Formats: sequence, structure tokens, C-alpha cells
Amino acid sequence: MNNTERDLRLEMLNSLLTTPHRKLEEVAEIHELIVELDPIFYGHLAVWYQRHGDVRDHKEVFVGNLLTSNLTEHRDAGFVMLQQFPPYEVSRIIDFMKQHRGKVPRSARTAVSRYLREREKSPQFFDRAALRGRKAMKHLYATLHIKPNQRADAVLFKDAPPTDSLAFILKQLAKSATPAEQAALIVEHNIPYAVAIGAVKQVTPTVLVALINSMSPQEVINNLKSLQERGAMNHPEVKALIDKKLEEAANADRISAYKARVAADVSKLDAQTTAKLEKVTDEQVKKRGKIAKTTALLVDKSGSMTNAIEVGKRLAALISGISEADLFVYAFDTMPYPIKANGKELSDWERAFKHIRADGGTSIGCALETMRLKKQSIEQIIIVTDEGENAAPYFAQTYQTYCRDLAVMPNVVIVRVGSASNYVESQLKQKQVPVETFTFAGDYYSLPNLVPLLSRPSRLELLMEILDTPLPVRDDK
Repeated sequence: MNNTERDLRLEMLNSLLTTPHRKLEEVAEIHELIVELDPIFYGHLAVWYQRHGDVRDHKEVFVGNLLTSNLTEHRDAGFVMLQQFPPYEVSRIIDFMKQHRGKVPRSARTAVSRYLREREKSPQFFDRAALRGRKAMKHLYATLHIKPNQRADAVLFKDAPPTDSLAFILKQLAKSATPAEQAALIVEHNIPYAVAIGAVKQVTPTVLVALINSMSPQEVINNLKSLQERGAMNHPEVKALIDKKLEEAANADRISAYKARVAADVSKLDAQTTAKLEKVTDEQVKKRGKIAKTTALLVDKSGSMTNAIEVGKRLAALISGISEADLFVYAFDTMPYPIKANGKELSDWERAFKHIRADGGTSIGCALETMRLKKQSIEQIIIVTDEGENAAPYFAQTYQTYCRDLAVMPNVVIVRVGSASNYVESQLKQKQVPVETFTFAGDYYSLPNLVPLLSRPSRLELLMEILDTPLPVRDDK
């Protein structure tokens, strides 16, 4: 692969740092570009991201593009991958194809038909899917003109669910006279929190215990704010159940690494619960890979770089938690400020960054020059900045001196924040320095996407890993 080809592929990887939730049109643009320029790579990237990525908007667009591709291998892979999504995401994929691809091919319709028929085969499987995704399921049947079987028709369209269905039980739940009766129904039928909470008349501790017992660890994380508003944290027994679910979440599969941290931010929880959520984040991020390379994290604290400081402390926590080699952290304006934490948790790094404020000019090179003088040798440099460098020592010149004196040539990763330019990147490329750029334009859910990029020995090896990821093959033709 020549440099131009690698840059195009890395541009797609860079875009995965953005997380414009519920704005598929923003995600779609970069997908359309790479599909046109390198469809073979795109197919493998779609499958790789399904396993390693977090942002569901990207996952949905990947599958929508595969299902509408001109390549048979893409359509077959999309067919198989679609079966793994919950109903509301399948509905979004179909709408994306209609609105942005202008078509829903026969193979895509067949994929959705297979999806619905597989659920219809098992009353239990169908009932739970219909209970959680009633609106989406109705939309799929109606928009693609797929005839529901008798049970699906009764549950979704006739509002006359059979007595052995979860939809019928939900009606009984709404009619229950006492919290004890409601709790018994919730426990016996494992009714999901998001569904049950709208049916119960009074959310008592008894009902909360029943609801939390029926929740997965991810559901507890997703609904922490709602639970807190309903008094769950004020009852020792209920709080103990929540704590147990959070402990399970640390090692559970299919947990979003940064949803735990965001839940702590928005819910304003007590210190003990916040610490458990941070542990969930740390343990889930560790599953993404280990960083074996010595690393420098340089965080821009010049004027208007408050956002860079916040991103920097979170990256420091993320990297230190999975690093097997030395990590050097500096904040900088026109002088460097070494940052050391007494631990690897985000709370430790927040304390370490406590007195760092955004002000002053910008000399990115000053931090690297300090490392040169201290003979701190590293293999990769991560810079969180808007690239608005306006004071000496300048990074590109300092980089060359650093490489010569310490006999190393570290990779440079620029994480752009704010209204960024490409000044530092262009200066480095003129000197043929290995540099990658990532634009942070979303929320903190996206930061774990950096782990695969930082933990591989080289960007080329990451690209080859993606290309080696096999496409699933449809076996029912």
C-alpha cells in the first residue's frame, strides 16, 4: 500500500472518533467516500468495527451500506450482520437505506424477513423483542410489507395479545392493585425496566428490587439517573443490588466502556458508586488491548483549550490503565507542566489536573524539549491540541533534535479539539515525520476507539489486521 492509500484508510479510522448520536447523515458522508474509493477495505472494516467499535451510528451505517452494495460479498455480509441487531437498530438501518441510499434491495428485504421469522418461531423470543421494540417491530412489518404471523398480528397490530404473551402480562401489571403483586409479575416474567416503569402505579422499594433483579448490568448503567430519581439510592437493600450489578458490569461482555463514566457525570452519584462506574470503564477498556510502547501525552492548556484539558485527563486515565510501558504526561502553554497522578483511575488524573487552567500562548515543542533535556525516550507522542502553535520552541524543529539526540523516531498522533488548523501536521509531513490526526468532535464515548490505534505496533499493522478480518458468509442461498 502506498502512502495515499494508507491515508485514505486512516481517514476512515479517524472519523470513528466522532459520535454524532442520532445524526446518521453526518456519519454517512465519510462512509460514502471510503466505499467509493476502497470498497474492499470498507467491507473488512465494517466487520472489524462490529467487533471492536462502540458507536452504534457507525455500525448501522456500515450494515446499511453493505446491504445496498453492488458487491455480492458485501450484501451477504450485511445479511448476516443484520441478524445481530436489536429491532430498533434494524428499523434505523432500513430507514437509512431508504433516505440515504435511495433503495432497499431484495436481499435486504429478505434479511429483515428472515430476522422477523426467526423471532416468530419462538413465542418467548418474539414476545421479548416485541416488548422492548414494539414500535420498531411494527415499522419493519409495515414499511417492508411483511405479513406477520398470527401471534405477531395479535400482539402488535390488533392489541389483543394472547394470554400467554408478555404483552398480556404487561396489561395485568398495569392493573395490579398492590406493589407486591406488581413485583411478583416483574420477577416471574422478567419484565424489562424501561417497559415496566411506565406501567407500575407506584415505584416502591419492593418494585425497585424486582426491577433491578431483572436488569442486565448495562441496563442498570443506562438507567442510573432514572433509578436515582425514583429513590433507589436511598434504600440500603436497593442500593446493594445496584452495587452488585455494577460489580458484574466490570467483567461482563457487551458493556459500553464509557457509558459507565458518562452515567456518573450526568447522575451526580455518591463517591462509592462513581468509583464503581470508573472501575467498569477501566476494566472494559483493558479488553481493547495493551499499550506496550513508551508514550508521551502532551495536553494543550493555552487560551481557549479547556476542552483539550478535559480530553487530556480522560486520555491519561485510559492510557495509564492499559499501558505496560512508561507514560509521560505534560500540559503546556509556552512552558511545560509535568503531570503525575497517584493512581490510574480517572479520579486520580482529575486530581492531578486540578490546578491546570487554560491560558497563555502555545509552544507544543516546549514539552518535547523538556523531555529531550531529561532524556525521556518514548516511542509515540499523543498531542491534544488545536494546532495553533505560535511560540518557540516549535514542535517540528524540536522533534528532529529530539530524534537525533535520543536516537529514536516516535510516531506522532494529533488529537484535534476545538476550531483546529492543520499547522503542526503539515510542518511534520514536510519533514517526513510519521503523523496521524484524529478529530475529536463528539463525546467521550468515542475515546476508547483510540486504543486499537495506540496498542498496535504500527498503523500499517492495524490496517492489515482489518484487511485480514474475514467477511461473514451467508450459508442459506
